[in-house]
Amino acid sequence: MTEDTPDSLIPYDEIVQEALRAVVGRVLGEILAGGSELPGNHHFYITFKTGAAGVSIPDHLRERFPDEMTIVLQNKFWELEVRDDGFGVGLSFNQIPAKLDIPFAAITAFVDPAVDFGLQFQASGDELEPEEHEFAENDGENGSASAKVIPEDDGEEGEGSNVVTVDFGRKK
Repeated sequence: MTEDTPDSLIPYDEIVQEALRAVVGRVLGEILAGGSELPGNHHFYITFKTGAAGVSIPDHLRERFPDEMTIVLQNKFWELEVRDDGFGVGLSFNQIPAKLDIPFAAITAFVDPAVDFGLQFQASGDELEPEEHEFAENDGENGSASAKVIPEDDGEEGEGSNVVTVDFGRKK
């Protein structure tokens, strides 16, 4: 595109991000349809804005993660519920059960490291890069989080990475 390209009157960035967030809903719906068991080695890291509209998490988690939080859906989760606008799930944090309700619009990243797949989003109304934050450490198989560091995409083609980043710049 050139600098002479006029601003679009169609909100393409919002439409594309909404469609990609629907991928998260479809994946979680597939898990729910399969009896809430993750097939094979699949597991999900889901990062979301804790202060986004519609997010419901316990106060002690909101205090610990005032901006952004990453949860892991792998071995220990229950009551997975998928709706058109978001999902709910039960997780354990330091052996304390918690019910989380997360709208798809609050999600900033979805990663399945078992197959090197990831999506990154801008939070609604958020034009800043996500801040560094610690993982939520929801309890894994042995009562501890089973986190794996996922390498950032270095921008080189042909590496086999399936990370999709949607970042539409806005003219000022």
